[in-house]
Amino acid sequence: MEFQEMKAYLIEQMINKQLVAATISQPRAKSNEVKRVKLKPIEIKNMYHIQLEYQYERILKHENVLLEEFNETLDDLLEQFRQIHADFVTEKVQAQLSKKNKVMWKSEKTEAAKTVNLSHNRKKNYLLDENTPYPFLIRLGVQTEEGKVKKQKYDKFKQINRFVEFIDDALAHLPKDKPVRILDFGSGKSYLTFALYHYLKIEKGLDIRVTGLDLKKEVIEECAKIADDLGYEQLEFLVGDINDYNDETAVDMVVTLHACDVATDMALSRAVKWGASVVLSVPCCQHELNRQLDAPGLDIMLKHGLIKERFAALATDSIRAEILNMVGYEAQLVEFIDMENTPKNILIRAYKNGKKVTAEQMESYKQFKQMLNADPFLENELKEMMPGTMDRSRQ
Repeated sequence: MEFQEMKAYLIEQMINKQLVAATISQPRAKSNEVKRVKLKPIEIKNMYHIQLEYQYERILKHENVLLEEFNETLDDLLEQFRQIHADFVTEKVQAQLSKKNKVMWKSEKTEAAKTVNLSHNRKKNYLLDENTPYPFLIRLGVQTEEGKVKKQKYDKFKQINRFVEFIDDALAHLPKDKPVRILDFGSGKSYLTFALYHYLKIEKGLDIRVTGLDLKKEVIEECAKIADDLGYEQLEFLVGDINDYNDETAVDMVVTLHACDVATDMALSRAVKWGASVVLSVPCCQHELNRQLDAPGLDIMLKHGLIKERFAALATDSIRAEILNMVGYEAQLVEFIDMENTPKNILIRAYKNGKKVTAEQMESYKQFKQMLNADPFLENELKEMMPGTMDRSRQ
């Protein structure tokens, strides 16, 4: 099959609304930040579109293109990528393109016709099913005794499921040859601690031991009673502070939600020093950098208190993620829904990978820190683990 013939065939199948899903991959240029693009048909306001999901190394971006405009989009994609996998209603095709666009084509008829789902707002497939009773959700008041999610608790149920998605993503990074040690600093009412335990222990069958730590004695006592009533033998709750917890030498996963200001940095520092494979942290109340900011070039922004506060928070989390990257982690900043049903938060997700920092990363970090006049608490906490050539003096 010739290149133009292949392209015409793909467009024809889409015009005939035969597309179920497709993936375009194998970037021609190593510099291409997009690793692959997934396609699916959707209907928006009764008009047929192709939705493109651009998959970068750490983020996803989406674009919806009208079918009549997709020809040009496909041209652009085929200039950037060399491989196509496409599922049509009655056929599965695979195409491999050479540098000169010679086509290796493979087609296979499917035994049964596939269904095309054009719904833009497809029902969410939760990891915790909303029609299944879960003892911990019933006990925490999220579900009725019959296992139905209470109307006033549906946002909470969605938020718990969002957190469980992060836990599921982390499974590949947890040890398989020993019990998994997990600490949750600032566990509070412990909706997420119970969800974590249920999902890893009961759903996935992992050998785990989980500790929830919080300063509120009454809350800890109530959570401990619930864990006991549910028979969660490997889940304990203790009254204590992040700074004072010295009972561990190695931990596999550290979770910290809404630890105020540098308490987040203390938890991140502890996680790194313990060699935790997975770190999940939702910071709040980032005051440290707000007090330090001295960047004349940003005065147009920073003269507004609200903007300065938000900028300081974003910059603080960016610095935290970069420091984690420099001490052997792959850190990402992802969106997480606040458990108090207030505006969405940023979650720092980090997986230990042991990679060495590059000179370019170090220089970029130094320049950013100098621009803001920042002296990050986390960098000072991890100074013995930071790259040896890093200039840690405050600029």
